[in-house]
Amino acid sequence: MENKILDKNFYKQDSVTVAKQLIGKILCIEKDNQIIRKRIIETEAYHGENDTACHAHKGRTKRTEVMFHQGGVTYIYLCYGMYDMLNVVTGEENFPDAVLIRGVDDYNGPGKLTKALGITRKLNDWDLTAQEKIWIEDDGKKLKFHSDKRIGIGYASTKDQNRKWRFCADLQ
Repeated sequence: MENKILDKNFYKQDSVTVAKQLIGKILCIEKDNQIIRKRIIETEAYHGENDTACHAHKGRTKRTEVMFHQGGVTYIYLCYGMYDMLNVVTGEENFPDAVLIRGVDDYNGPGKLTKALGITRKLNDWDLTAQEKIWIEDDGKKLKFHSDKRIGIGYASTKDQNRKWRFCADLQ
């Protein structure tokens, strides 16, 4: 099967649905005149202003503006002053919904993977359907996965901390 680039319709779904469906897909990065392909093995969903773990829970700001765009673009932000974190914006325009890419083949941890793959905030608000610089493909491979609590959101309400919106591939 030929790899298929994920289209706008895929990204129009809500973040929890997309987070599950991204497990097993291929993150593609143009780096040093070559295309690097890494299978996505861990994701985490952030769903709207009512989700206190979501960056946009306090409303629209300069930082979170891209989260309010229509699904299918990147949201990349700086964490701890040293790590660029890659998120995929999902859902409909004006509803802040995004999926953090937490792990890919060879790189476990969202900061480690962006550093290793050269993903920076220069790619913030990048069209993932353009097949240029950064995009995601489907090669038809399905991975089994499980859900768990999200990580590093101690500032969120207990209810939101306990949501099982982190999805991890079951790798042998």
